[in-house]
Amino acid sequence: MMEYGEMENPQGQSLLLTDLHKNWGWILALGVLFVVLGIIGLGMTVFLTLVTVLYFGILLIVGGGIQLVKAFRAEGHENLLLHLVVSVLYGLAGVIIIAHPKLASAIFTALLAGILIVQGVLRAVWGLRLRAFVSRWFWPFVGGMLSILLGLIILVHWPVSGLWVIGLFIAVEMIVQGWTYIILAMAVRSAS
Repeated sequence: MMEYGEMENPQGQSLLLTDLHKNWGWILALGVLFVVLGIIGLGMTVFLTLVTVLYFGILLIVGGGIQLVKAFRAEGHENLLLHLVVSVLYGLAGVIIIAHPKLASAIFTALLAGILIVQGVLRAVWGLRLRAFVSRWFWPFVGGMLSILLGLIILVHWPVSGLWVIGLFIAVEMIVQGWTYIILAMAVRSAS
């Protein structure tokens, strides 16, 4: 029995590879677009951070509105009250974020730094525990130490780092995603 992704066309190629091969030009164009936008984003990290935070605030307000609609469709007083409270909290959080995007970005950045540090510690400990079993234990350990270092760098420059870290991460992610698409498109194009 074939699993998802293993279905084959009459030529014996997977449908996924056939589809990718047929659309490699679009994938390449998307990759180039992402790289260009990521590079532009590197020069506008503060703007990108604030736009992202404002977008998140808008999403919270929309989520609050959806919860409000659900509140009046809920059965029973307990469900009505729960949905109303969630709706108000979503909406209030969205309004606060939109009213104070710099403060929100500073808080998000501090949380991000904390997550990086905790994740780094866990990854480094995991690498050390693998030392007895795996010859390449060093890489998870180094990855963990780099996460800790990145989190500490963000915290040392906090709250100013709150203005640029989110935008920088988004710009770098766009560049990495773009290069991934470019490499995929070139690999698919050359595949027979």
